[in-house]
Amino acid sequence: MKRFLALVGLALLGLTLLGADLTGTWSAAVTLDAGSGTATFVFKQDGNKLTGTYSGAVGSANVTGTVNGSDVEWSFDAGDAGKVSYKGTVDASGKIAGTVQYGQLGSGKFTAEKQK
Repeated sequence: MKRFLALVGLALLGLTLLGADLTGTWSAAVTLDAGSGTATFVFKQDGNKLTGTYSGAVGSANVTGTVNGSDVEWSFDAGDAGKVSYKGTVDASGKIAGTVQYGQLGSGKFTAEKQK
């Protein structure tokens, strides 16, 4: 029984280390020094490469990024507001939480959840 539980534990750990597939639509809550808002990301993951689109307070833009296990980062050009960069970690429930540098609007934190 102990061996079985150990094998199950190792299998689950292996799945966590592989990381989740982020392909899909994500809703993010963003809190910056200058205020708070929401954003929508549509991601496509191919291996460790992340591409997609952003829509939110500063318009819409193409997104590029990387996934490394449970660590993820992506960025986009927000025109006059500057470059926007997100860095986060996917938790066991599949949500992402981390920090954001929002060009000239300052820095802050975000949480994101994949839509069904």
